[in-house]
Formats: sequence, structure tokens, C-alpha cells
Amino acid sequence: MQAGNDPILTQLGMAHLGSPKALLRKKGGGVLGEFTDFALRGNMLDMAVGIIVGAAFGRVISSLVSDVVMPPIGLLTGHSDFSNKFINLSGHAYATLAEAKAAGAATINYGVFCNAVFDFFIVAFAVFLLVRQINRLKREQVAPTESTRECPFCFSMIASKASRCPHCTSAVSPA
Repeated sequence: MQAGNDPILTQLGMAHLGSPKALLRKKGGGVLGEFTDFALRGNMLDMAVGIIVGAAFGRVISSLVSDVVMPPIGLLTGHSDFSNKFINLSGHAYATLAEAKAAGAATINYGVFCNAVFDFFIVAFAVFLLVRQINRLKREQVAPTESTRECPFCFSMIASKASRCPHCTSAVSPA
């Protein structure tokens, strides 16, 4: 059935839009086919893997902070669980954060917040080290060769035999 012959679209006055079935067909590059091509592209799969690995890395860092970093800090602050530190705003006395939450009391959970801040700093530092290493590898790959030189005006790398810089268009003397 062609788009102009679809009785439902004709009745609605939308025959000029074409059949929705034609949009979903894989033949002819319909929407579903285009989406499949997009989803199976290498960059999309790389991003999905990165998100999954990032989530797992976040759980590992959270465990590192709550199970390795914070217990010694809690020991230094008086043998207490740091994630159990809170300020009670309700006026009733509660021994633990779990008791206060169970009673529905308003609390400021500064211990949990400190754990989250430590998590953030450790993840940020790990990402910084990763980006730093990637940048270092990129610099090594773009090392200037004898066939290039630096433009004296914009300091971009240009061919040694160039008489004009392709970046700033300044006239330069060939080497």
C-alpha cells in the first residue's frame, strides 16, 4: 500500500506524511534501520562499555573509602563509624543514624557526606591520572619530524618546505 492510498491517513488528512510502516521498515533505511546502524556503531558500543566499567569502578571506590580509608579516620576520631556521624535536628536523642532514620527524624548526615566527598576526590584523581597519561601518549605520537617546523607567528607545526602557514596564513621563508 502506498502512502497516498492509506485509508486511515487519508481520513485523518495526513496522507502526505506517508505510512508509519514505511518508516519502520529496514529496507530503504527506515528509522529502525538507522537506529540499529547508530546503536551498533563502534563509538556507541565503546561508550556503553565505558559506562558499565565506570559504574563498577565507582562501586570499588565507594568500598575503598568506606572499608579502607574511613575506618582509620574513625579510629583517630574516637573509635566510631564515620558514616554514622550526624546532627539530630528533631530534638530527640538517637544513638545511631539508622535509629534516627527509622523514627523519621530530621538529620544532617555529615559523615555520609564526607564519605561521598572522599569518593569524589579519589575518582577525580584517578580520572586525572588517566587523562594525564593519555595526553602524554598523544604528545609522544605527534613528535615533530625533520619534515616539519614551527611557524614563527602562530607556533603551529608546518611543513619544512612551506612558504605560507596553513593555520595563520602568514608568509614564511622556506627552510
